[in-house]
Amino acid sequence: MDMRPHIEQHPVFRLVADSAQNLDIEAYVVGGYVRDLLLKRKKQKQDLDFVCVGSGIELAQKVAQLSQKNPQVHSFQRFGTAMIRLFDLDLEFVGARKESYNQDSRKPVVEDGTLQDDQNRRDFTINSLAISLNAKDYGQLLDPFDGVRDLQRKLIKTPLSPNQTFSDDPLRMMRAIRFASELNFDIEARTFESIQQNKERIKIISQERITDELNKIILSPVPSYGFKLLFHSGLLPIIFPEFCELLGAEVQDGKSHKDNFYHTLQVLDNLSKYSHDLWLRWAAILHDIAKPQTKRFDKKVGWTFHGHEEKGAKMVPFIFRKMRLPLNEKMRFVQKLVRLHLRPIALVKETITDSAIRRLVVEAGDDVEALMMLCRADITSKDHNRVARYLQNFDKVEQKILDVGEKDRLRNFKPVIDGEHIMEIFNLKPCPVVGQIKLAVREAILEGLISNEWEAALAFTLKVGEKNGLKIVNKISKPISTPQENELED
Repeated sequence: MDMRPHIEQHPVFRLVADSAQNLDIEAYVVGGYVRDLLLKRKKQKQDLDFVCVGSGIELAQKVAQLSQKNPQVHSFQRFGTAMIRLFDLDLEFVGARKESYNQDSRKPVVEDGTLQDDQNRRDFTINSLAISLNAKDYGQLLDPFDGVRDLQRKLIKTPLSPNQTFSDDPLRMMRAIRFASELNFDIEARTFESIQQNKERIKIISQERITDELNKIILSPVPSYGFKLLFHSGLLPIIFPEFCELLGAEVQDGKSHKDNFYHTLQVLDNLSKYSHDLWLRWAAILHDIAKPQTKRFDKKVGWTFHGHEEKGAKMVPFIFRKMRLPLNEKMRFVQKLVRLHLRPIALVKETITDSAIRRLVVEAGDDVEALMMLCRADITSKDHNRVARYLQNFDKVEQKILDVGEKDRLRNFKPVIDGEHIMEIFNLKPCPVVGQIKLAVREAILEGLISNEWEAALAFTLKVGEKNGLKIVNKISKPISTPQENELED
């Protein structure tokens, strides 16, 4: 197959070809670029992998020299690879090599090899495709494992024995499922059986590499497909046992609950239609994660999961730490959404009061839109009319959020009276009663009993203090700046 009409559209390929000819070595573009080119699949970030029969570092240096743009070459002598950022593309260069592995190690023994050796060591037939950049056959597609046919059949298959492929690098089991999920491909039967047989070897792979592949599955168009493959392969119980505990619907006295494993996957798919945000998708995955621990049966009402949102929020840092996910604002975002995911649903079920809306906006802050998106995705009833009614009620909640108060200032709400003021007024040191008064002031403002103005809040504080047997020691004046004033008035 002649690929010249495609590669001649970009100067990078002729530049690499000229550089390789200058060094008198063979060069090829390989892997994902070739696969995506044949699939006519466009990606936001395009990486190009070049293999040469020689030194990948020397080829990168020659490309940088001939480009006349003076790009920086990042070389990795230990691995014989180099990277360049050029033409807004990330270019990686490596010498053709063959690899062998010891049974208990994920670090290969690497030797120089031919293009065929390099193609043999690749994970799947669809990633073993190469395009020649050599004068004798410039632009010709090299397909030793019938990868083009597997692309047409939408099939993930290893080039060599799958047992050898997965034993050599067990992460390839995750990658097989990731590519199937990203591309909506099937995994060839013998290849999938091999994943099931070799699943325990995933334990020698670092958590960071496993999580990287898991995140890519989560970001795929229909992530539930990838999760189901992970589950049926036996990998999911090893890498994410907490999620597997959601599986199953128990029946008692003729009453059952939904299968929270498949419910969660449906929520994830629902959300994925509207958002590509990885952390919002993680919130969908974890929103019911504590249901197994909080499940109870009551003869009058049936199955309950009281407090699963709070318990789930407490589990988020543990899971993020275990998965080597960031323990920063991303984790706190997920934790907040897990904790609050029932709140909008409760508003839908009852009369929507201004104070309830205020509380929701104050607690969700800048993430109120993300919370509402998660809650919409969480409606998974088989009764389509019921789903439609809930979604219409969510429309009312969202409109009420817009109507009540000034939303942008509500997001950053702080009462004008804080703990420092309370301690000064009553001459107190930090203690529980300070927190109690502070909470009472906050609740009164959110309930609309008082405005968030200095005089009203101060009068309420004095009244609460007197009820607690406190004496006014210092009469303090209104601070020069109280930027939060009036933000909660209707």
